Amino acid sequence: MTEETPGFEENEKPDVPSGATPDDAEPQAAPSDKEGAAPAGDSASVSDVALTAQLDQVRTALNERTTDLQRLQAEYQNYRRRVERDRVTVKEVAVANLLTELLPVLDDIGRAREHGELVGGFKSVAESLETVAAKMGLQQFGKEGEPFDPTVHEALMHSYAPDVTETTCVAILQPGYRIGERTIRPARVAVAEPQPGAKADEAADKDAEKENGGPEEG
Repeated sequence: MTEETPGFEENEKPDVPSGATPDDAEPQAAPSDKEGAAPAGDSASVSDVALTAQLDQVRTALNERTTDLQRLQAEYQNYRRRVERDRVTVKEVAVANLLTELLPVLDDIGRAREHGELVGGFKSVAESLETVAAKMGLQQFGKEGEPFDPTVHEALMHSYAPDVTETTCVAILQPGYRIGERTIRPARVAVAEPQPGAKADEAADKDAEKENGGPEEG
């Protein structure tokens, strides 16, 4: 005899409490996706925040790149100015060195002119050389009677003179030359100073005039 397993028969249904509908016996369905999803407004807010953060990052990166570009541009401009300044300096030094080598020749031309020996073809060549040197910026300076300036004059002779009131260049032994504001050779001069005691005598004469009420009338 076969042993039967306790349970419901194939066509039997589980007991349903009285008063309940058949739907009550069915298991409840899982909540729908719409009930568990976040509201649409919250999703939009999250997206706006994310976009704002990305925009801030892009702006920050743009500002950094702009600053880098401005710095590179400033460095390039400084480099160009430095190169141009160095180029001008090198040119000025080269011209000054060339003209310095020509100064003895110009001195010979000046002495020949003073002695009346600057004639003929030599005169034409000498004047052309002086013209070229002047175009290159060479300027001659040093005149008799001007006050002595140790920054541009070199005193080779010294004397006293009663007719000067300060140290004065009384003779130009060798002219000086400059290029712009740069002196490439000082003027070599003879200077004269006032006679010792001349100022004291002049002061005494003025004091005597004051005591006498002024200079005597003739």
